[in-house]
Amino acid sequence: MSRIVEGMRQAPQQGTLPARVRARDVRQAYPGWAESTYGVFLPKHRVGNPGGCTAYFVQHEDGSHSLRDEG
Repeated sequence: MSRIVEGMRQAPQQGTLPARVRARDVRQAYPGWAESTYGVFLPKHRVGNPGGCTAYFVQHEDGSHSLRDEG
């Protein structure tokens, strides 16, 4: 998982993903995952997720997600 998140950190500078992403953006950037994964990956790893998974993302009011600051 950390390779994917690290790639997502670099993606906005490379132009492969916007700073705020949705499942469709992740699907385009990372083809080949199980189709159901695209819809659950971001919310599963957001701040405040109910499963206690590692929180890599912040969810915004419009439903998009962005990577948390590491600092």
